[in-house]
Parts: sequence; structure tokens; C-alpha cells
Amino acid sequence: MSSTIEQLDLNLNPVKTGRWMVVIHNNDYNSIDQVVSILMKATACTLEEAAIETWEAHHYGKANVHFSSKDECESAARVINSIGVVTDVCPEWND
Repeated sequence: MSSTIEQLDLNLNPVKTGRWMVVIHNNDYNSIDQVVSILMKATACTLEEAAIETWEAHHYGKANVHFSSKDECESAARVINSIGVVTDVCPEWND
């Protein structure tokens, strides 16, 4: 009896990440609701994800909130900055 092994095409659903990320920093000016709302607008994330990221920034001082290309991260950061939240756009990792 012979068996056939199929090779999976891992490129069917490529992961949409890049080598860049947006980091937000906690501040004493914006409410939690404001930050959650702007994260959803800037990164198209869910309410749950935005709430988790906001909690992380509030408790740890900063949070990684978006991973993509440099251009997309800079665009998301501009939206987040529009309400006064400080962001960094930096490489996801250093080679």
C-alpha cells in the first residue's frame, strides 16, 4: 500500500507582519477610553486587543501595539500621536 504525502504551501496565508513596530508610552493626560479608541482607529485592532495593549502601557509604561512595514507603522503612529500619546516606531528586532 502506498501513501501520498502532500506538501503544504505555507504562502497561502502569509503572516502580515514586517520588521517594524509601534510602541506607545503611558502618560497622565489621556484616559484609558481615549487610548483604546485611538488604537482601534490607528491599527484596526479589536476592542479586546486595544484594551490589553492600553492596560500594558498603563502598568508597564509602554506597550508594543502594531507590527508591519515601516510606512504603515509610521502612519499608525501619526494617528496615535494626534491625541498626544507618545510613540516610537522602531525595528521589531535588531539583526
